[in-house]
Amino acid sequence: MKTIKRLFKNKKGIDTILAALLMVVIVVVASVMVYAWSTGLLGSLLVTPNVGKEALNSENYAFTNSTSSTLYIRNTGSASVSFASYYVKDSAGNQYSRTTWTNAPASAAPNALTTAYINIGVSCGSCTNQGSAFTYTAGNSYTVTVITTRNNQFTFTIIR
Repeated sequence: MKTIKRLFKNKKGIDTILAALLMVVIVVVASVMVYAWSTGLLGSLLVTPNVGKEALNSENYAFTNSTSSTLYIRNTGSASVSFASYYVKDSAGNQYSRTTWTNAPASAAPNALTTAYINIGVSCGSCTNQGSAFTYTAGNSYTVTVITTRNNQFTFTIIR
């Protein structure tokens, strides 16, 4: 019994351990509270700008001749769209590309319908050809990729 009293009488070792443990718990809780407060505060202070979204849909298309087509494109996004270049690819993988679209449509406002003239071959003076030369042939499908000035790509399929 005396040895048990002697163990409880000397509390210096236990007090030191409890104090250190209590300090660790306080520091962890305080760190969590500071983290939560700072992320909540910084999250409400940092506002992301609303730049809008580009979205294009092809409503219709027509062929003028074997080297010219017209796309009627509607801007269904929330930002104005300006066109930079286009690519036309046939089913065999041959491609015409116009990287400097000088007669590109004016910028299309949201929900506006715009007309894009897609020329290939002799109708397009500044187009480059990869693969064999081709023309719009009846019964064939072509993939037209339009690239905007924000570098977004929109792909449409047209069938002559």
